[in-house]
Amino acid sequence: MALLLQLRTASGLRGRADRIAKAAFRGLSFYTRVLENCEDEARFDETFRWPVASNIDGNEILEIQVFNYSKVFTNRLIGTFRMVLQKVVEEGQVEVTDTLIDDNNSAIQTSISIEIRYQALDGTVGTWNDKEFLETPSVHSEGDGRYPLETDSLLSGHRQGSDISPGKSNQQSAERSFRRAGKGVFSAMKLGKTRPSKDDHRKQDEPAVLEAEDLDRKAVRQGCGLEPDTISLASVTAVTTNVSNKRSKPDIKMEPSAGRPMDYQVSVTIIEARQLVGLNMDPVVCVEVGEEKKYTSMKESTNCPYYNEYFVFDFHVPPDVMFDKIIKLSVIHSKNLLRSGTLVGSFKMDVGTVYTQPEHQFYHKWAILSDPEDLTAGLKGYLKCDIAVVGKGDNIKTPHKANETDEDDIEGNLLLPDGVPPERQWARFYIKIYRAEGLPRMNASIMANVKKALIGENKDLVDPYVQVVFAGQKGKTSVQKSSYEPLWNEQIVFTEMFPPLCKRIKIQIRDSDKVNDVAIGTHFIDLRKISNEGDKGFLPTFGPAWVNMYGSTRNYTLMDEHQELNEGLGEGVSFRARLLMSLAVEILDTTNPEINSSTEVQVEQAPSVADNCTGKMEEFFLFGAFLEATMIDRKIGDKPINFEVTIGNYGNQIDGMTKPTLRRKKEGGDGQEEESELLQNSSEDEGDEDGELVSVSSSQPVKPLVTDRNYFHLPYFEKKPCIYIKSWWQDQRRRLYNANIMDKIADKLEEGLNDVQEMIKTEKPHPERRLRGVLEELSSGCLRFVTLADKDQHHSSRTRLDRERLKSCMRELENMGQQATTLRSQVKKNTMKDKLKLAQNFLQKLRFLADEPQHTIPDIFIWMMSNNKRIAYARVPSKDILYSIVDEEMGKDCAKVKTLFLKLPGKRGFGPAGWTVQAKMEMYLWLGLNKQRKDFLSGLPCGFEEKKTARGQNLPSFPPISLLYTKKQVFQLRAHMYQARSLFAADSSGLSDPFARVFFISQSQCTEVLNETLCPTWDQLLVFDNVELYGEAHEMRDDPPIIVIEIYDQDTVGKADFMGRTFAKPVVKMSDEHYCPPRFPPQLEYYQIYRGNSTAGDLLAAFELLQIGPGGKSDLPPIDGPTDMDRGPILPVPLGIRPVLSKYRVEILFWGLRDLKRVNLAQVDRPRVDIECAGKGVQSSLIQNYKKNPNFCTLVKWFEVDLPENELLHPPLNIRVVDCRAFGRYTLVGSHAVSSLRKFIYRPPDKKAQHWNMTAKHLNGYLAMANGAHRSRPTGEIVVNMEPEVPIKKMETMVKLEANSDAVVKVDVSEEEKEKKKKKKKGGGGGEEVEEEEPDESMLDWWSKYFASIETMKEQLRQQEAAAAEAEEKEEMEIAEGSKGQGKNKEKSKAPKDDKKKKQQSAPELPEKKNKQKIDELKVFNKELETEFDNFEDWLHTFNLLRGKTGDNDDNATEEERIVGRFKGSMCVYKVPLPDDITKEAGYDPNFGMFQGIPSNDPINVLVRVYIVRATDLHPADINGKADPYIAIKLGKTDIKDKENYISKQLNPVFGKSFDIEATFPMESMLTVAVYDWDLVGTDDLIGETKIDLENRYYSKHRATCGVSQTYSIHGYNTWRDPMKPSQILSKLCKEGKVDGPHFGPGGRVKVANRVFTGPTEIEDENGQKKQTDEHLALTVLRHWEDIPRAGCKLVPEHVETRPLLNPDKPGIEQGRLEMWVDMFPMDMPAPGPAIDISPRKPKKYELRVIVWNTDEVILEDDDYFTGEKSSDIFVRGWLKGQQEDKQDTDVHYHSLTGEGNFNWRYIFPFDYLMAEEKIVISKKESMFSWDETEYKIPARLTLQVWDADHFSADDFLGAIELDLNRFPRGAKTSKQCSLEMVTNEAELPMVSIFKQKRVKGWWPFVARDENDELEITGKVEAELHLLTAEEAEKSPAGLARNEPDPLEKPNRPDTSFIWFLNPLKSIKYLICTRYKWLIIKIVLALLLLIMIALFLYSMPGYMVKKLLGA
Repeated sequence: MALLLQLRTASGLRGRADRIAKAAFRGLSFYTRVLENCEDEARFDETFRWPVASNIDGNEILEIQVFNYSKVFTNRLIGTFRMVLQKVVEEGQVEVTDTLIDDNNSAIQTSISIEIRYQALDGTVGTWNDKEFLETPSVHSEGDGRYPLETDSLLSGHRQGSDISPGKSNQQSAERSFRRAGKGVFSAMKLGKTRPSKDDHRKQDEPAVLEAEDLDRKAVRQGCGLEPDTISLASVTAVTTNVSNKRSKPDIKMEPSAGRPMDYQVSVTIIEARQLVGLNMDPVVCVEVGEEKKYTSMKESTNCPYYNEYFVFDFHVPPDVMFDKIIKLSVIHSKNLLRSGTLVGSFKMDVGTVYTQPEHQFYHKWAILSDPEDLTAGLKGYLKCDIAVVGKGDNIKTPHKANETDEDDIEGNLLLPDGVPPERQWARFYIKIYRAEGLPRMNASIMANVKKALIGENKDLVDPYVQVVFAGQKGKTSVQKSSYEPLWNEQIVFTEMFPPLCKRIKIQIRDSDKVNDVAIGTHFIDLRKISNEGDKGFLPTFGPAWVNMYGSTRNYTLMDEHQELNEGLGEGVSFRARLLMSLAVEILDTTNPEINSSTEVQVEQAPSVADNCTGKMEEFFLFGAFLEATMIDRKIGDKPINFEVTIGNYGNQIDGMTKPTLRRKKEGGDGQEEESELLQNSSEDEGDEDGELVSVSSSQPVKPLVTDRNYFHLPYFEKKPCIYIKSWWQDQRRRLYNANIMDKIADKLEEGLNDVQEMIKTEKPHPERRLRGVLEELSSGCLRFVTLADKDQHHSSRTRLDRERLKSCMRELENMGQQATTLRSQVKKNTMKDKLKLAQNFLQKLRFLADEPQHTIPDIFIWMMSNNKRIAYARVPSKDILYSIVDEEMGKDCAKVKTLFLKLPGKRGFGPAGWTVQAKMEMYLWLGLNKQRKDFLSGLPCGFEEKKTARGQNLPSFPPISLLYTKKQVFQLRAHMYQARSLFAADSSGLSDPFARVFFISQSQCTEVLNETLCPTWDQLLVFDNVELYGEAHEMRDDPPIIVIEIYDQDTVGKADFMGRTFAKPVVKMSDEHYCPPRFPPQLEYYQIYRGNSTAGDLLAAFELLQIGPGGKSDLPPIDGPTDMDRGPILPVPLGIRPVLSKYRVEILFWGLRDLKRVNLAQVDRPRVDIECAGKGVQSSLIQNYKKNPNFCTLVKWFEVDLPENELLHPPLNIRVVDCRAFGRYTLVGSHAVSSLRKFIYRPPDKKAQHWNMTAKHLNGYLAMANGAHRSRPTGEIVVNMEPEVPIKKMETMVKLEANSDAVVKVDVSEEEKEKKKKKKKGGGGGEEVEEEEPDESMLDWWSKYFASIETMKEQLRQQEAAAAEAEEKEEMEIAEGSKGQGKNKEKSKAPKDDKKKKQQSAPELPEKKNKQKIDELKVFNKELETEFDNFEDWLHTFNLLRGKTGDNDDNATEEERIVGRFKGSMCVYKVPLPDDITKEAGYDPNFGMFQGIPSNDPINVLVRVYIVRATDLHPADINGKADPYIAIKLGKTDIKDKENYISKQLNPVFGKSFDIEATFPMESMLTVAVYDWDLVGTDDLIGETKIDLENRYYSKHRATCGVSQTYSIHGYNTWRDPMKPSQILSKLCKEGKVDGPHFGPGGRVKVANRVFTGPTEIEDENGQKKQTDEHLALTVLRHWEDIPRAGCKLVPEHVETRPLLNPDKPGIEQGRLEMWVDMFPMDMPAPGPAIDISPRKPKKYELRVIVWNTDEVILEDDDYFTGEKSSDIFVRGWLKGQQEDKQDTDVHYHSLTGEGNFNWRYIFPFDYLMAEEKIVISKKESMFSWDETEYKIPARLTLQVWDADHFSADDFLGAIELDLNRFPRGAKTSKQCSLEMVTNEAELPMVSIFKQKRVKGWWPFVARDENDELEITGKVEAELHLLTAEEAEKSPAGLARNEPDPLEKPNRPDTSFIWFLNPLKSIKYLICTRYKWLIIKIVLALLLLIMIALFLYSMPGYMVKKLLGA
């Protein structure tokens, strides 16, 4: 019920001013926000909501006033609008635009536009609308002293005499009429199954609940049609229904899970590196996890080393510590013993990032290496690796490792989590540390006291500094000497790639000490919570804000036992300090030259921040009342006990705080203003009393009273002590309010989803309706958040994070609301499950958003002190009890009675010690602003008087020191304890002797002890008389206190062991109500029992609380029920409550016992099985000699028993195995409880149904029982047409197409074709077409089949993934489309990707013209066969027999270790009498009852043939990180160790072996295959083993003896290996299954039952003769046997299974995997043929001849001494295998001046090559000390390098090219055409494989990196590659270099290459002749000319004289 007003606009205003409006109704006023500088129109657009507790009368008035707002003076009224609500009441919604009137009631020109809605009391349950109330009155920071809230009239006004807290409406009355009709069985009491963390307690306002059938009746009575979706249908017990909302829900899980160490294993495989930057380097990879480092081997002179090395790191630490560890991969150049090497580049990521990946791993991903020292440099290379992190119990699915031929697309497989861009930039993280306060008075050492005594100085004894750890780097502030309030103003700068791959920043205040620094407190900042990576996201930002730190208690002893709490491990138990800090991130522009490129952590000064930046100081008031303190552990002793409550340091008795004075006196007049404002705000009567309100933070000590043997209670009867504390904090309530709103939405959603799951589990009708209702609630909740949060005022103290978070939360919630609406429309019965998953995602997201990273008010701690020692504590988050006048913003436990269980601090709380309750308290808490404290008592149970201290005696709002309850009610509690199941095994026998103890208020009672059972049926009524409860009667009815039930194990000596605990709420009957349906008698319900954090069974019980009226007990319903004379005074559960029973028959199939271990050192010799269910049972026959034959001679026995009609209430069935000893003694061997009989219940088939639910199998009718097949046969026949299956296309390489070249497309190439020599070339045109040949039968072997199958499997996986991704995308699209077409931008971003895919897919269809022969394939299962075929338990089930105590999370006993043997058998439960159609079947044998047609269990001899293919990812067993594995097989007495065939230093060994073993079932039926590590000295270590139960496989209907192959052939690699032919198998199956057939007809048809199959009918023998045969047809039927009606089931195909190897020392963590299969052949049948040869393919010997003809354009490196000209002395070096040890060099071409070199030099590289894996195999000793050679497999890559030879210094490396022999670019025809493209742009170029082309000649470029890391051409080489097999090479030998045979001619080199000092004249001649010829000529000519001129000038004068004188 509520009145909503939307105030839209006020128009026609005059002038320009700030406007504000006020709306009032029933004395409660709201203000709008201030609109600044409005002219004529003010757009308010705000919605206000008045919850109303009584219906609105038509004459009531709503008033709206508009003011001009002034900061200084009072606001000036513009006008008023009043409206009578008559029309609103009638119509429910009215829109009005009307003018305002001024003070004189005359209209003015200003008008106002509003809309009013009124929600009357409607019956809709569970929507939010009933509980919201009161908008936040806006309090502004601009006008700090603005409206004091009108608190007086706020709530007190209209209470209308009821005690219902105002604004809660009388929803109660509505809900009361809604009380449950019949309660369902499972209660929603499963508190917290899916709770993500321990703080998110579940929701308290569970709407009342209805059964579906009653809906319509109720709806009619309510007078409104209810939509069934909005009503919760799941059963709700006890603790979930909270009608009057005075109690909040307790949390049932006790143990703090954080801080407990666990086992983790980090495995890293370094595969290879590429594109490392640097010349000719010798790289080593260092793998560092946390503090541990491991190194790979060194690879010499290569930029792309191949390692394939595997490293494992084992840890035993708490999860928090583990996930913060950094994994760092660095590549180091030329490291050796003497020097550490230089870092090339590194990559780091935290373990948590890996753990959050799907499957907890990155597989085959490329890490980008960058140099942390140099920010401006680009990337330094790529490193390909696998990283996996495994916790105990995680199993990692390794994607299948086959040949990795898929082209390495580096960019597409980067080692980054989804959503992180590949181009990460450098960023600076600035963490500013301002100041801290509230530090504990640390140093309580003796020295300090001495110092104090001597000097008399009283200095602060703590020297704090702050340490920040991020991404493996540490930074520290300076140390502030002796200060409890240190001031730093420093910033710590980290430089790290952004986005960082490390999630958390650790901030720690430490105390500097000469001896050792200790942590004072630690806080973690999760970067995901302070940033958002979306399009509208923001960089990480934080504060300036305070963070609170918690840790150990503040008592100061020399040794702090809880020190690690201060390190951030585990839940802090006390407030330690708060730190003011902020964080900002700046992305660096690395191109900027000024940038400081160091990545060291820097510490700089930072400007201080204003005091008020974190919000205005407000006075807060915390009130608490202790209503009950019971279940106090008696170990504490009976000294007086009191409780202390603290918030921050306020209330702390040791160093508590008083009012923070120093914050008040600020600069100048500021302080006065603030003071006065505080006074203004407090209402008049508080003004004078506030000064004297002294906080009372602890209760008076009281001596405890005894409850029973284990517990005390405190006498808090009518007098309840109270505490109250005043504290001062910055007012940042808004943060908590938003978190509360989201939390409530999440709680509601979680509750709803649990309901839905419960309904599915208990098969209630219409769970999808409930889910729709939940989604509707979610979307309305989200929209409500958006409207509420929108009001968030713009305080000056809001940080950037506040604004951004608010924006993103509003975006997310708005989105979520829309998606929920869309999702709701998609929920159908069949899509239920998927939609439920999506809704779960919403829940996780909400929980994530609700967690507020910027703290405000610290948490509240409640400590129990005994004799002033701190014993146990509870921690209550402050947001949970924070008050707000808006209901959704209120904390969920504010003003409610909360049940708290106190726990032990720190490590003491781990394990069983921490599970016993230290104390149970009922406590009422309220926290809010002091000025809002009017109503702090409103939620207490009514009927009390307040007792105050003397000075507060007559002040109304002074808090009471205690409450005195005047009203008290007397009740009788009846606890109907029926039974429990699946309890914890507490004794060494594997059973327990359980009894239950029930606690209510201060009384407790026990049920009787039932010996030796885990499923006790107590059937006992416990009556608690004279239970006194204080408070009003009507409140008791809706809100009774909770009942605690604890289950214990009685021990003959010593104290009973705790086994688990659960809570319940009783159904209450007041004295004026009748004991009649629907509420009474109550129904039994299941309550989940918890032990610590884990579930430990269920309790079936019912509880009722009956008020004893004035007439005394005579008015209570009589306790009738036969008093059980045998059980003495024990009352059984009365008739109306215990379940209705009917007669069932239970048939048991006793097959045999297996693997029984010794009992008390004696072997089991004559075992017997006892079966018991509900008090009745049957014993098997005795096995006379367990050694000789462990099977039973009588197979089937039965007994009859009365079981409840309701299947969910069926008791468990107990299987116990005893060993009969002499003299009638017997001992228990082990036991097993079948907790649910449902899968064994036989339901007679429906007449209509097509599918039979068979006896043993509830789904697939596998059990061949003749169940009247005639009924199911549809008329007519079904023809199954067997087309040969379309093969899945296998793409081998990426298809590369270029516009102008003829495409050479390589598709569908299987291994064999590569093996064959194909060499057909067609001359001609541009490109060459390579033709494929048909693979030749004789070339194919088993491995061809295997590799082809693996390809298929990978392809199928790929397709499945693609399909799944597509489906998901589609789904997301639908949802997104539904929520305003957001799909569009998504589409755009997807398009390019899809195109790429399409191109790839369409290409392979081109050359399909060639008809390809298909290789027969087998099925490769990437898991065990058992998982695929349901453990082969189709009719024979295996039950593990357990003994010994159940292990707690400590490592004392796992499930595996408790198994002492296995019982094989089955059971069938059905109502008596048995249906006729079974008994009347032909061949019905009454001895076997429902188990017709089962084979005999006599011993049988079998030949077992075990094939071991290979192992992958073995755990390294030797120091060198490798292992020397061999196979060991054990079956019965046979023990085979294949030790001499161990495989040296291999973690992925290929064994390829088969072993034949003869065995006798049942004695030898467990096959163990182990992989051991061979050691030269000492014993061999077990790496891992796997166990296979052969017997179940042998007898299974799935026929797992020998897999059915795809085709039938009688010769070749695919020979049929079963001694029985397909037709024989088929006839046998038809006979056993009583199926008509097989009838072979003409034309390749066969008819079985009513199915007709078609297929081929001819077969070729080895000579190619064709014969007629029916085998193909029969095989076709077998491969589709599951289609045969009734008898059909899937037969096991020919297969290879992959089994995980486990090591008992490392339980639950995979140690590798083994690929294998097992065939079994009975010895009485014809013998099978020889085993298939699967020995590993031998590598084929090849020889690669490389002729280096010429080089060109090689860069010139040397300068000539004399002439300074450039030249190079060129030689070419080449190698093929692994390292340079087999390198070959050409001779040197000296003094090349043009970069041209002529060599004509031949290299010869012999190598062994594995075609299938495309790897070269080399064997060599690892070091001189190695015992034997190690086999390595490396990719076939030819490396050619060009060098410059130097005589006296090291040769200079000029450039290199690496050619992958399987795919390398075709060489260019001429040197001109050879370009850099050939290396950089491989994708576009046609590729060739030397194994297909055999001979290739051309030009290839040499490349190297220049200074800027750019690739450049440094030369070109003309080479010819020629590949020959070893035989061919023998036939046509060739010599190395230029030698015989087949010599190459000498190169024609110019003469300069003669070295000049050998023949100086020649050199000079050459120098002159070539280079300087013309120059010399010119010079000579010039000289001649000069001489002539000179002579001319010389002789001229004389000549002239001669001439003149005429001489």
